Amino acid sequence: QVQLVESGGGLVQAGGSLRLSCAASGIIFSIADMGWYRQAPGKQRESVATISSGGTTNYADSVKGRFTISRVNAKNTVYLQMNSLKAEDTAVYYCNSRYTREYWGQGTQVTVSS
Repeated sequence: QVQLVESGGGLVQAGGSLRLSCAASGIIFSIADMGWYRQAPGKQRESVATISSGGTTNYADSVKGRFTISRVNAKNTVYLQMNSLKAEDTAVYYCNSRYTREYWGQGTQVTVSS
């Protein structure tokens, strides 16, 4: 059974930082491409950052220079370090895994107060 379990969300003031974690099980983590997506109320889900099995990263323009995605294959975990948070970063953040099939976590709420 595949599970992606996010943690680290919460309430933070604008300008603050949070680190999200996603622990994966039931997949061969080291060969999966991983990503973080977010969905704000009334908006479509959007890609925030992705990291390939080989370590190549991509970021949405809106988070470049502020967010960093990383992975530790030995821990089956992908991280999203979020700095200089803005009110518009408020959303539910989802972990995503892709290798032949796609899986999603249950999401973690990030709320940035202005």
